[in-house]
Amino acid sequence: MDYSTNEMMTVAASRAVSNDDVCFVGIGMPSAACNLARLTHAPDITLIYESGTIGTKPATLPLSIGDGELCETAVTTVSVPEMFRYWLQGGRITIGFLGAAQLDRFGNINTTVIGDYHNPKVRLPGGGGAPEIATSCQEIFLVMKQSTRGFVKQVDFITSLGHGPTGRERRELGVTTKGPSRLITDLCIWQTDPETREFVVTSIHPGVTREQIQDNTGWTVRYADQVDETPAPDATELDALRSLN
Repeated sequence: MDYSTNEMMTVAASRAVSNDDVCFVGIGMPSAACNLARLTHAPDITLIYESGTIGTKPATLPLSIGDGELCETAVTTVSVPEMFRYWLQGGRITIGFLGAAQLDRFGNINTTVIGDYHNPKVRLPGGGGAPEIATSCQEIFLVMKQSTRGFVKQVDFITSLGHGPTGRERRELGVTTKGPSRLITDLCIWQTDPETREFVVTSIHPGVTREQIQDNTGWTVRYADQVDETPAPDATELDALRSLN
């Protein structure tokens, strides 16, 4: 069956959420993955977007959090302060689904600048609601394409906290939520080591080699004792995903 690496990544990410989850969804790949889950194995999943839409069911992927279809298909729409204070900071969201421009092995996210903060090579859009999502959701899943440009040994700026520069800072700061626990890329699936808090590869997508994974990672890759092969997308998943575009 023919499918792209992007489709493999999106399908793998969609499988990570369950029917009972309440997901705070980022635009782009996270939105595609969560809506695919809604159309396949998790029809009762609750999708929440930063604009205040709760239980939204778009027929096509939104271009932004302000896309009108999100409000039109939502169960309800609340104010942004209520979304953050009551829903997010109140601990009512099980999964935060985020992307990144830069990411390190401890799940720290940079969406602010590339290079020196005061004299950057590139100035990025910033955090939006991601810093609050990263610390207040019960658990964080990350989805992004894998390359040495994005997967770096040390992020240039921590926009959204993962487990901190050494993997210990999240706990030392008293942040009690689980934090980044799963990373899905176009090459493989990573999960967080419970002791060191760094990502380790637990599943490799069909046709991908360990050499490819290392060549596209800016740190030395660690592998779990048991590494699986990610099941390829099936026809139902691909048809549902392609219907969203």
